Amino acid sequence: MARPVIPERCHVPSVVKINALTVPAEQREVLEQRFASRAGAVEGSDGFEWFELLRPVEGTDQYLVYTRWRSEEDFQAWMEGPMKAAHQGGGGAAGGAGGERPKPAASGSSVWSFEVVQQAAPKQA
Repeated sequence: MARPVIPERCHVPSVVKINALTVPAEQREVLEQRFASRAGAVEGSDGFEWFELLRPVEGTDQYLVYTRWRSEEDFQAWMEGPMKAAHQGGGGAAGGAGGERPKPAASGSSVWSFEVVQQAAPKQA
């Protein structure tokens, strides 16, 4: 399938990954604290462009973890390197009592993938 023509305002066809985390109400603060104290390794990863943690306002118990990458290859390299190490005890939030890994704050997750085909920024005054 041919790639779509990207409008001039779009510098490159980035990819977006959204991890939808199901978080029980009693775990919301735990999840937010873990993200606040994360190692921050994603920010230095090759091809990383943006991160946002979105808290649900009403009608859902799903937090959305939004990341934007230069390419699918850059995302996969991060998944197999820094992210994998952080989630196997190589970084991230401190362990629980006795050095054990803390219980996950989310009760489920689903990753959604998108390719940016259009984007716009605020008009300059």
